[in-house]
Amino acid sequence: MPDKQKDFYSQAHLVVAAIRVYEHVNSRPPTIDELCPTIKFSIEKVNFICRKLEELEVIEAVEGSYGTRLFVRDHLKIEDIPRGETGNKFEDELKKFQDNRKAFSQKMESFQAQQQQKKKDLFAEMEKKLKEELEKDR
Repeated sequence: MPDKQKDFYSQAHLVVAAIRVYEHVNSRPPTIDELCPTIKFSIEKVNFICRKLEELEVIEAVEGSYGTRLFVRDHLKIEDIPRGETGNKFEDELKKFQDNRKAFSQKMESFQAQQQQKKKDLFAEMEKKLKEELEKDR
């Protein structure tokens, strides 16, 4: 059974079914975060699958005041997805996302270090001017 869940076709069916079951049990459409525990996938994986299903117009993500909710739009379009394609698209996308996150974190750290240095320089300059003023007044 684990091999069957690796192809995108099976995962698409699983996500759409989870949306329907969640909606039936809770009387409201789910968010991506609420689907993860139901199907035991990581948030990144569910987000990736939902994004692809939204592109294929299988589901629809609607932004509201209580977050983004998922609705089944046309479940029959899942049948257009080729069966058995495992591919490493998810792993590639995840790797790309992690690399972007790492680069962004490094940029933020660099920016924060620059701001900290500017702050130190500003205080040093202010202290120097204050000392000069105090020397003048004496």
